[in-house]
Amino acid sequence: MDLGLKDRVYVVTGATRGLGNAAARELVADGAKVVVTGRDEKSASEAASALGPGAVGVAADNADPEAAGRLIATAREHFGRFDGVLISVGGPPPGFVADNTDEQWQSAFESVFLGAVRLARTAAAELADGGVIGFVLSGSVHEPIPGLTISNGLRPGLAGFAKSLADELGPRGIRVVGLLPGRVDTDRVRELDGLSADPEATRAAAESRIPLRRYGAPEEFGRASAFLLSPAAAYITGVMLPVDGGMRHGF
Repeated sequence: MDLGLKDRVYVVTGATRGLGNAAARELVADGAKVVVTGRDEKSASEAASALGPGAVGVAADNADPEAAGRLIATAREHFGRFDGVLISVGGPPPGFVADNTDEQWQSAFESVFLGAVRLARTAAAELADGGVIGFVLSGSVHEPIPGLTISNGLRPGLAGFAKSLADELGPRGIRVVGLLPGRVDTDRVRELDGLSADPEATRAAAESRIPLRRYGAPEEFGRASAFLLSPAAAYITGVMLPVDGGMRHGF
């Protein structure tokens, strides 16, 4: 199946590792060009080099109000066009209600929530018919995850924003989609499992609650992302797609 990604240009934030990197790899593999971001120049450049000539790396923090315009300008300067953005950001710090400080909440709000809103607004002003805005969110959109209180507070609101944006941009032919990863085998998930007294038992218990009985591979998430961002998904908008092996049991 041809996804129609050849020579299309996307900005993928938080793409030096984890889910953002997995999405960028699959986009490039299908012929797209990508601008990938990381917190520092070295990691962004190394990630782009690993992806090949179809990628350029930029140091950018989603919380920076100037980042969105700079990233889209880079896409146009290097590749001559801009077709969409996948907004991914590292997860906020773990903790229960009593653990997380005001400073942690404020920092996470700036990067996870407000930074994503700014990127989406800027992209919406620059995109034409056929453009797409994607959000990497979390299964916490539908069900709180124990020990991830900040994520539980911010991700559902961002999903609501994405849904509103889909309604507003639909008449212009611009799509808005969200991805809700479950237990995908990334550094972040291994780190969270490692917070327990017995990480192997924690993983085994989590796998027992997943109908497919395993964690997802990053490339499986990447392929789902590439499809939703591609012209092959041209009639899909306003959805939040779980990529979780069936972990969410609701319809």
